[in-house]
Amino acid sequence: MAEVEGYIERIIYRSEDTGYTVLSLLNGGKESCLVGVLPSVSEGEYVTASGEVVVHPVYGEQIRVQEFAFSVPSDKAGMELYLGSGAIKGIGPALAKRIIKKFGEDTFRIMEEEPERLAEIKGISERRALEVASQMLEKREGRKAMLFLQKYGISWNMGMKIYNQYGNELYRIIQENPYRLADDITGIGFKIADEIASKAGIVADSEFRIRSGILYTLQQAVGQGHTYLPVEILIREAANLLQVEGEQVEKYMMDLTIDRKLLIRNVKVKEGEEAVQKAAYLSHYYYLELNTARMLCDLDIRAVADREEIARTLENIEADTGIALDEIQREAVRTAVEQGLMILTGGPGTGKTTTINAIIRYFEEEDMEVLLAAPTGRAAKRMSEATGREAKTIHRLLEIAGPSEQQIGDHANFGRDEENPLEADVVIIDEMSMVDISLMHALLKAVPVGCRLILVGDVNQLPSVGPGNVLKDIIDSGCFQVVRLTRIFRQAAESDIILNAHRINGGEPVDVNRRSKDFLFVKRENAGNIVGASITLVREKLPAYVQARPQDIQVLTPMRKGNLGVEQLNVVLQEQLNPPAPGKQEKTFPQGVFREGDKVMQIRNNYQMEWEITDRHNIPMEKGVGVFNGDTGIIREVNLFAEELVVEFEDQKKVHYPFKQAEELELAYAVTIHKSQGSEYPAVVIPLLSGPRMLMNRNLLYTAVTRARQCVCIVGSVSMFQEMVANERVQWRYSGLGILLQELRSDGLD
Repeated sequence: MAEVEGYIERIIYRSEDTGYTVLSLLNGGKESCLVGVLPSVSEGEYVTASGEVVVHPVYGEQIRVQEFAFSVPSDKAGMELYLGSGAIKGIGPALAKRIIKKFGEDTFRIMEEEPERLAEIKGISERRALEVASQMLEKREGRKAMLFLQKYGISWNMGMKIYNQYGNELYRIIQENPYRLADDITGIGFKIADEIASKAGIVADSEFRIRSGILYTLQQAVGQGHTYLPVEILIREAANLLQVEGEQVEKYMMDLTIDRKLLIRNVKVKEGEEAVQKAAYLSHYYYLELNTARMLCDLDIRAVADREEIARTLENIEADTGIALDEIQREAVRTAVEQGLMILTGGPGTGKTTTINAIIRYFEEEDMEVLLAAPTGRAAKRMSEATGREAKTIHRLLEIAGPSEQQIGDHANFGRDEENPLEADVVIIDEMSMVDISLMHALLKAVPVGCRLILVGDVNQLPSVGPGNVLKDIIDSGCFQVVRLTRIFRQAAESDIILNAHRINGGEPVDVNRRSKDFLFVKRENAGNIVGASITLVREKLPAYVQARPQDIQVLTPMRKGNLGVEQLNVVLQEQLNPPAPGKQEKTFPQGVFREGDKVMQIRNNYQMEWEITDRHNIPMEKGVGVFNGDTGIIREVNLFAEELVVEFEDQKKVHYPFKQAEELELAYAVTIHKSQGSEYPAVVIPLLSGPRMLMNRNLLYTAVTRARQCVCIVGSVSMFQEMVANERVQWRYSGLGILLQELRSDGLD
């Protein structure tokens, strides 16, 4: 064990996330290299440290710090070095020299106890003197807090969040109720708080722990797509998590309802069941569903319309465009004209695009303003291509502006809402199966009463990644006009992708031996052969067949883990499609290597991330904020000097990711089928071998197959494919929007 003390001459490296630091320590001309988690250190500070001496193969002898403490420099040279290092904002070397010359070894005492005396020095006002003193105190308190929090295994980055949130109150909170951290600070969940509580000696059946565990259980359910849990399930899962009796959980649930953090009401839990059960909501999600239901009902206003006039206008549109609408499509247009709210649903090849175009053309003939939007950039781009008109993402339509200072957490802040509604007569939203309850609520706030809202989607697709089951709940409620397109049109009927998608959705057998130009089945029975065949298809066979680049061909897999999961497939595909090369920069992160040219995906919504679109001379033409879960792009630059990645997304938006934010990205040569929702690719490769029965169902397979525009290649087990077609079980999603709609209708509140 070595012990050293001295001045920090230079910070060689520091991780802002972990606080891991490499620094040079100087004492009496001798230099030592210290490495370790060293909180809030600055150049010029005087420290004492002890630790193990290790020899790094490149950097030589280092001291791996185990114990660490700050000391106040006691001599004039040390004080001047510290003050002149930039540790105190507003004091540079010249001013530090004058301060030390004036006050000598009494400098630090004066700065802390009589800071107004600094104004005696030329160039320092009384206000500036107090600011300097405040900084000195804050740095001292911050160091003390960081060292205290380290005892509980809290990282430097997380410790700074805690200190900034609570200040000197953190000592009391950590020792009395560390579960507050999970409520108040983004990035700290129940499990981290529980570890801290255990180290702080909080007992397992403490009130704070059980209350926090109940809320955590519901938050986990939200992450799985539910907006509530039946009370008996919540009690069972929370009790299992906390390892306490169910009666204790039930007791504190009542306290949480009194505090309005929890809301319990009666709902019909499963389809076809008349019996009601008690449901427990996080209050926020109950009011999201309730207000969404109310706003939907408010929009459902019947308009007076002349059906003969509608028919004449449609005849003119058909004559002008050369399209021929069938009776159900004409009914869709009539319903859109007559109703304030309409839902249009149907599978691939059933004429949704033709119907949407006819609806748009009709309202434009009436000089009405029509706005188009979809949940993702890919879906919006497809909508633009299909209609010949601008379509935006819902976030851009609502003018996303990032979180406001008043907001807690990473929720979106939109410029369009009830105070500043959309200026439109008609709003059409495509790919509605992807819209979760939070985004639907935000959209409806911006749609004024009197504006027509048309919701378009395929209810048989997978539900949204976020909580809720919005499209299905609205349709199943029976409260609004729904037009279902079922006829497969002649041109679509020539596609085996479309025909087989409908067979899969209907649970009908699919002939995997049939020679097809766009639906191929490559039979393989072990993971290694499946991976090999998939690589050959993506790299060699499919690009020329569908006239696309290998990076445009998407591998879709049901799972994240395993030999055929996203994580393993991406490692293999990266090596095959974008191997290391001289001059091609790369950087290793906890989730793997990112290399220039890699295909990557944003894996969470970031409402503050800035983007820009540049011209060919790299001059910005457009700027904005917001990068969203599921957005995919290419790493154009790995800048090791600036410590950032530059990613260009598919709509030409360029985003600069500091290395510490690279955790928001993952490789996207292969993605889960869930993440592919709303997207369309020239060709998709779907590896299938095995998986949990609840996951491997026809709903998942149907969604994967319908992502392909020109060719589907399924590689793997015929028996697993047939099992998925036969398996109509889907994981039940607890959501109450449909029930609330029915209640509002029956109460006459609409």
